[in-house]
Amino acid sequence: VLLFMIFVLSSFLDNIAAALIGGTIARTVFRGKVHIGYLAAIVAASNAGGSGSVVGDTTTTMMWIDGVDPLDVLEAFVAAGAAMFVFGIPAALQQQRYSPISADPAPGIRVDWPRVAIVALILIAAIIANVLVNVKYAELSDRFPFIGAAVWVALAVTAPWRRPQWSLLPSAFRGSIFLLSLILCASLMPVEKLPAAAWPTALGLGFVSAVFDNIPLTALALKQGGYDWGYLAYAVGFGGSMIWFGSSAGVALCSMYPQGRSVGLWLKHGWHVALAYVIGFFLMYAIIGWHPNAPHKAPPAAQTQERSPYSPS
Repeated sequence: VLLFMIFVLSSFLDNIAAALIGGTIARTVFRGKVHIGYLAAIVAASNAGGSGSVVGDTTTTMMWIDGVDPLDVLEAFVAAGAAMFVFGIPAALQQQRYSPISADPAPGIRVDWPRVAIVALILIAAIIANVLVNVKYAELSDRFPFIGAAVWVALAVTAPWRRPQWSLLPSAFRGSIFLLSLILCASLMPVEKLPAAAWPTALGLGFVSAVFDNIPLTALALKQGGYDWGYLAYAVGFGGSMIWFGSSAGVALCSMYPQGRSVGLWLKHGWHVALAYVIGFFLMYAIIGWHPNAPHKAPPAAQTQERSPYSPS
């Protein structure tokens, strides 16, 4: 149920926020004992939910800004929904064996309703900023961190009511620096062209995005064209879940759960994520087929010059 909630939440909210919300709930209901396989599933659910929505993931938003029809991306939900069941059930069983969910609250715990209201306000501010900017001002969405600014405004407004936990900033800052370093390294890689657009290429991009930032990959694919954008959205969006640093949601979640920062353990216990990626991809291929979308950008108009009858031939 928690994984499905994260999946739905990430379809209209940023996948990082969805993963952090899911991680916070998991820490409470599982009393701080969260299996690494379940951590991988939380990241996978947040990435899968955003893969079919142009406001749910940075890569799909990039496609929208570039001129791709949002309906062309929507088909990614076919693969993402199937993948959700493939990794969700084994992950839930792993977590149940490791630390069963606690339905009864610990004695002495009470709900701090003002904090609940603050969290709700922050969430609403992030959702409004995400949807408003990407729907009304899509051309500006990559020029300023609007969602982050909305969260900071909500924090500043509510700070007199309840003091924020500033002690969490150092670990969050380290995670942010690590993520920015990954993006910087990826942007410096001498990759100027992708293989010819085809479904095997799209399938491979999912595995590449687990170790290579998906933003440059998406930019190259948009520049090259010839893809079925639903496949690309699913591949670069969900594929990064296979390794903890393959997506920003994974990096953010592992700032809460440092035990997840192990590639070996992530692959060992999160094996169902890679399996789900492949099954979801081929299920979409079997149901929908590969249909490259028409160019979403008009070719530059040919500039002609009238030649003077006196000009040399």
